[in-house]
Amino acid sequence: MEGRAGVDSRRLASPDDLLILLTVARLGRFNAVAETLGTTHTTISRRILALDKQLGGRTLERSPHGWELTQLGAAAVEAAEAIESTLGSLSGLISKDQSTLAGLVRVATTDGVGAVFVTPSLVRLQRQHPQLNIEMLSATRKVSQNRSGVDLEIVVGRADVTTAQTIFLSNYYLRLYASPGYVARHGLPERLDDVGQHAFVSYVESALQVAELGPRWSAQLPIPRTSFQATSVFAQVEAVRRGAGIGLLPNFMVATDSPDFVPVLAADFERQLPIWAVARPESLRSARVQAVIAALQDEVKERSALLAG
Repeated sequence: MEGRAGVDSRRLASPDDLLILLTVARLGRFNAVAETLGTTHTTISRRILALDKQLGGRTLERSPHGWELTQLGAAAVEAAEAIESTLGSLSGLISKDQSTLAGLVRVATTDGVGAVFVTPSLVRLQRQHPQLNIEMLSATRKVSQNRSGVDLEIVVGRADVTTAQTIFLSNYYLRLYASPGYVARHGLPERLDDVGQHAFVSYVESALQVAELGPRWSAQLPIPRTSFQATSVFAQVEAVRRGAGIGLLPNFMVATDSPDFVPVLAADFERQLPIWAVARPESLRSARVQAVIAALQDEVKERSALLAG
């Protein structure tokens, strides 16, 4: 870490390079920054080196979670945020619309939550801000200490982080379901121990990073007789619908009045999981990221009955 808390006023840093540093601070990886800014990894590296020379010290240092700011870098990012805010105000005056958001925001999310809640909120936000570009990456991963390459990550499960910041969005439930056809052929288990005598639909255990999504996370569910495993929750829902077995599915993806699904042991089993928004502190100060979080919070609030059902 650099021992110096501020930027030497005798050194004039390039505003463009400062804004590049701000983007690195938010995304953590040069490749992601290059994609966002439409340039190359080499160009980003060269501009950061030039900025370090202008400021007389290193602004970034490597960590297991991507590039992190030094003390000098943190001071430079404060200056970059001021430049970004001023440019945003100027753009608003030119367009006569102070609320306009522009630029790219990258959001990583799980499949189910992404389709049901994140996508509608982002579509609505983009309608309000036509100059806003969105990239949504789908993956079911555990909460990262500091996921690099994205502005914001929507995750489920325990949020054991120290360097990133978390915002609680909502809880939802995993419950057991089967199709009417499967029930007609095999019947319903009378107790949880009997589930082990049935075929079971769930995530691929060897590829599952969020242990709470799998049937073996707790001793409540026995090892099934046979299984149909998929990395996509949409494939799991369809497999249950087609009679592949009893499935451990998110409640918000199964309508309570759907004739395609029969609740299994509803009074005996359910698993509650939280949904979190996770980001670097620098990302959370971005107006674009703040707008995405607000849109998500509105979407979750409006559809709270779906999450609680």
